[in-house]
Amino acid sequence: MNATVSGAATADAVTAPAAAVPKSHYFEDLEIGLSASVTRLVTADGIQAFAEISGDFNPVHVDETYAAGTMFKQCIAHGILSASYVSSVFGMHLPGPGCIYISQTLNFKAPVYVGSEVVTRVEVQELIPKRRRAIFACTCMVGDTLVLDGEAVIMVPNRPE
Repeated sequence: MNATVSGAATADAVTAPAAAVPKSHYFEDLEIGLSASVTRLVTADGIQAFAEISGDFNPVHVDETYAAGTMFKQCIAHGILSASYVSSVFGMHLPGPGCIYISQTLNFKAPVYVGSEVVTRVEVQELIPKRRRAIFACTCMVGDTLVLDGEAVIMVPNRPE
């Protein structure tokens, strides 16, 4: 997994290995255009594990024979698996530990197959200081294909005094 956080006001990017301790961004650190992205590889084992955790064993996700007879011609990842990558960006990178999900809209645009590299990106679109809320645009891409987009509202802690 790769993670990158970048801001509109700087040309610097911070890249953290998967084992790195995540950085928390306080509300005061955020600015419009600040973004972060994570790249994840979708595997058959990951889809199976997600099915076990979620209880969603829809055969389009876990049964190759069944999936071959669908419009997709092969198993596809759960859409919400890609959405969980959005959650990982928020919880681990931007804003990072301590933030709280308030709401999320999701639009599933294209299927994600085993072997796909999903690049998940979030970007600050609006800041609401009175409530310590940040509104983020969220996307998941596989190559040049948009597979998910949406918007999230996140409560972000203030810097401790």
